Amino acid sequence: MQSPIIFFDGVCNLCNNFIQLIIRNDRKEKFLFCSIQSDFARNFFLENKFSSQDSDSVILYMDGTFYTKSSAALRIAKSMNGLWPIFWIFITIPSPIRNWVYDFVAKNRMKWFGRRSECIVPSTENKKRFLQTIPKKSVLSSKLKNKIINP
Repeated sequence: MQSPIIFFDGVCNLCNNFIQLIIRNDRKEKFLFCSIQSDFARNFFLENKFSSQDSDSVILYMDGTFYTKSSAALRIAKSMNGLWPIFWIFITIPSPIRNWVYDFVAKNRMKWFGRRSECIVPSTENKKRFLQTIPKKSVLSSKLKNKIINP
């Protein structure tokens, strides 16, 4: 089974802080990370027939399925250590309402939190969790389901 991959906007301060939060609360190192702007992401999306035109969204690729917006954020929180899984309760809110809130924050994130000139530089200990080059086919599951969930 492939590790879940979190695709994020590498120049967004909010997104980078979110990745740092995940790293601190993912003691089992379940997640891998990749900037949406990277060659890996572009090729991965192309190979898996996924349109990443919505770069205002965190994208979670887990068990052969793409999750975006609030669905991605809530699944990530559910998998973290500490009290973060409590946010899973919000999955009961209809997705149009959840995603309206998500889109409002996403639309204003650069104004509120600023942007970087370059993507996060991972520490030496976390570097192995950041995908930058395209792994061999054997690393990627050949049985990808190519589902996209943005309920």
